[in-house]
Amino acid sequence: MITAGYYAAVDWGTSSFRLWIIGEDGAVVAERRSAEGMTTAAKTGFHAVLDNHLSAVSAPAHLPIIICGMAGARQGWKEAGYLETPAALSAIASHAIAVPDVDRDIRILPGLSQRNDQHPDVMRGEETQLLGAAGMLGGGRHLVCMPGTHSKWVRLADGTVEGFSTFMTGELFEVISRHTILSHAVADADGFAAESPAFAEAVRSARENPALATNLLFSVRAEQLLNNTGAADARARLSGTLIGLEIAGALAAAGRVDGICLVASGGLGALYRTALESQGLTVRVVDADEAVRAGLAAAAQAIWPL
Repeated sequence: MITAGYYAAVDWGTSSFRLWIIGEDGAVVAERRSAEGMTTAAKTGFHAVLDNHLSAVSAPAHLPIIICGMAGARQGWKEAGYLETPAALSAIASHAIAVPDVDRDIRILPGLSQRNDQHPDVMRGEETQLLGAAGMLGGGRHLVCMPGTHSKWVRLADGTVEGFSTFMTGELFEVISRHTILSHAVADADGFAAESPAFAEAVRSARENPALATNLLFSVRAEQLLNNTGAADARARLSGTLIGLEIAGALAAAGRVDGICLVASGGLGALYRTALESQGLTVRVVDADEAVRAGLAAAAQAIWPL
C-alpha cells in the first residue's frame, strides 16, 4: 500500500502506457507499463485503464494525475489542444486541461503546433520530453533531436520553442521494409550494430545526396543482387539512408549548428548518436525516460506546488 505520494505521472502514447507514482522527494515510488495506448484505451475506456493501473499499485485516492501524450489528442480522452510556436515551455503547465466528471484531479498537457503555410507541424507528448530536457540543458540556443516513429527536431532558445520539424523516418522504415521491393532485401535480417560500416556509409551518402533519395533506397536491393550482401547489411543501409535523409533535412531547416541534444534511449538512441557523430556533429545525450519524467515533474510542481 502506498501511503504517501505527490502525484502520478502518465505518458500515454498511441500504443503504449507508462505510469509513475512520484513521492514528495521526487523519487519513483511505483511504476507501471503496458501496451494500452490510446488505440486500446479509446475502446476500453481511458478512465478504466488508468484506474486499473492505479489500483494495481494501491495508489491513494487523493493522488492527482498529470498526463502527457495522445490522451490529449482529438480522438483521445479529452482534447488538450496545442500551444502555438513560438512558445515558452513554461507555459505548458498553465494550459493543461482538467478532465471533467472524474473522482480525481486529472490534468492533460497540451501539444505544440507550428502554424506556417509552408511548414505546418504538430507534436504531442514530445513537448513534455522537451520541457524536461530543457531543464537539464539550461539557457542558450539548442537544436534538439527526438527520434521515433515521427522524429522531432526542435529549435530551442532560452526555454522558448522557436520552431520544429517532423520527419516520418520510423514509419517509413516500417512501411518500406515490409511493403516494398526492399522487403526481399531485409527479410529475416538480424539486428545490426550501430557501428556497422554499411550504416555509416548510407548515412553519409544520403546526407550528401538527399535529392537522390529514392535512387539510394533502390540501390539497397540492387547491391544485394549484384554483390550478394547479407540481409543485415541491407537493413543497415536502409536505416542509414533514411536517418541520413532526416539529418540532411533537419540541418537544412535549422541552419548552422555546433551541437545537438539527442533525447533518446536504447538501440534507436545509439543509432542516432552514431549517425550524428559520423557527420562531425557534437552530441549531448539526454535519456528519453528521464526527460519525460522531468517534464511531467516540472508541470506537476507548477500546477500543485508543495
